Amino acid sequence: MMTPDQFNEFCASLPATAYVMQWNGGHVWKVGGAKGKVFAVGWWDNGKNSGITFKASEIAYEVLRGQDGLRPAPYFASRGMKWIQHYAEPGLSVAELKGYLETSHYLASRNLTKKVRLDLNID
Repeated sequence: MMTPDQFNEFCASLPATAYVMQWNGGHVWKVGGAKGKVFAVGWWDNGKNSGITFKASEIAYEVLRGQDGLRPAPYFASRGMKWIQHYAEPGLSVAELKGYLETSHYLASRNLTKKVRLDLNID
């Protein structure tokens, strides 16, 4: 499982990201600045929502949602969004998780306006 430091360091390395702690201690990462689009959330509170949550493509969502250590993300998936939560082992390797976080970043950036994407040089 990725540690909070590894998670935050990796998310910070992606283009045009911003970090906010919200939702009762969630490490929330957005693309496009503090008012941008959420692409990843990490919780390490040992509660029912602990884990790393990310946006997934429709195909990835269908493949991942039934794997051991992964599930449709609480709150997000209940609203019809295609988000996965890595909450237990075996789940994903750190390398696989980084790949899905990169994809989530890309998917979230597509919800920014073209002008914002161009201004941030992420188009």
